[in-house]
Amino acid sequence: MAKDYMIIRGGRLLDLETRAAPFQDILVADGRIIQVGNPGLDAPATAEAIDAAGLLRHPGLVKAHTHGMFNLCKGMSDRSSLELLLVNAPAMIAQHSAEMKHLSTYLGAVEMLMKGCTACCDLTFGFPFATIDEMVAIGQAYIDAGMRAVVAPSLADRSFYKAIPGLLDHIPSSLKAATAQHGSSSPHDGIRMMGQLLRDWPHERDRVSLGIAPVIPLHCSDGLMTDCADLAREYAVVLHSHVAESKVQAVSSLTAYGNTMTAHLDSLGLLGPNFTVAHGVWLDDDDMRRLADNGSSVAHCAGSNMRLGCGIADARRMIELGVNLAIGTDSANCSDNQNMYEAMRYASMASNVRGPDYRRWLSSPEIIRAATQGGAYALGFGDIGKIAPGYRADIVFIDLNSTNWMPLNDPANQLVLAEDGTGPKHVIVNGAFVVKDRRHRSCNLEDLSVRVEAARERLMELTLPARNVGAALEKIVGDFCIGLARRHYHIERYAAPLGQ
Repeated sequence: MAKDYMIIRGGRLLDLETRAAPFQDILVADGRIIQVGNPGLDAPATAEAIDAAGLLRHPGLVKAHTHGMFNLCKGMSDRSSLELLLVNAPAMIAQHSAEMKHLSTYLGAVEMLMKGCTACCDLTFGFPFATIDEMVAIGQAYIDAGMRAVVAPSLADRSFYKAIPGLLDHIPSSLKAATAQHGSSSPHDGIRMMGQLLRDWPHERDRVSLGIAPVIPLHCSDGLMTDCADLAREYAVVLHSHVAESKVQAVSSLTAYGNTMTAHLDSLGLLGPNFTVAHGVWLDDDDMRRLADNGSSVAHCAGSNMRLGCGIADARRMIELGVNLAIGTDSANCSDNQNMYEAMRYASMASNVRGPDYRRWLSSPEIIRAATQGGAYALGFGDIGKIAPGYRADIVFIDLNSTNWMPLNDPANQLVLAEDGTGPKHVIVNGAFVVKDRRHRSCNLEDLSVRVEAARERLMELTLPARNVGAALEKIVGDFCIGLARRHYHIERYAAPLGQ
């Protein structure tokens, strides 16, 4: 069978080693990069010629952590801690139909692609968990948008109110019934659903794959956690969990486990090359060494961590100790957009404010590697994240006529510190254009806006009772968690994140 060739000529190619952007040609065949070379690179006469003059090419950004279901909820929260976000989560998403979940996920995928992100890890939600039909619809949303993804259903068998020691006892009896709406489920039901999903997944797995997400260790019994790990090993898929995200989680872990979350997960056998810690703000050196020794990753979501007041993760120390660092935005209800350029800039700035020793600040090339190669490793996609022979042709074309790039000085610095998501002119995934001349090729944004607004209005109507419950619980939960977070973290080796 004849190969489908593409030759991309005339543009600059980001080189992190030299912090330069030399002119290079890229030869692609059947969606995979065959050769990268100097201008004038030989190509078959049948190759489609793409003119990249005036453009800078970089690998598609790989987002290591988000929640696609919350894209209909952007801008809904202000001055919200992580724990208050969890109180209000049912009000935001419990009424989502499979159609709404598809729409919300598709909206986020279109935004990500138009802002240079070509792959993501999406932890999905449902009450008690997303159904098989809903998961298939979510996967289809990424197929429809033309994006790669790992979709991982969030599993739990313990409610938020039972997960935080002492919290349920603190809830007035008049509101106890309302907390039951957050409920819990049988661990067997979630594992049974996950097993069937892994067996019968209808989508092409090198484009939209499955992962498993025991959502937060405190929300999961040990049995559920080990069952998730067993399934992940059986089907060779990734595991992803919110670990040590907030001070409340860190303190609660000592009460629940007598140890850190990471140490407890290690004792259960969850850590490995397929395991990703989301956030990791409250990891200590021992935690990081455990992750590094097992080849595990951290999805660093600096913007969300600051937005929710969780603290600032020590990404430099993670790298020093050998943890694979990746970058995420988190969801639209706590990062407000899905802009990986902004996430990279946040990662840079957060690193700087941890201390005055500039030699320990993350460099721009380190951040870009985390947002590409680091994310690819965390997602389990071994052939994305680089523009090099053998890798998939997931490529972003930045318009150098954008004011962010005038003049062109250090392209690595400018990608992290100057680019704001307005620069991508074209984006290709697997050698095919999904964004061309700043327009998503298969999405009519005007029509999408009408559908999204109709869904928002419907959700506002459906979620009113749950939002009223959340409002009634907010001060009670907020005060309890503030008190918990003010406790000393009784592990002597622990060094608290800045501001805590």
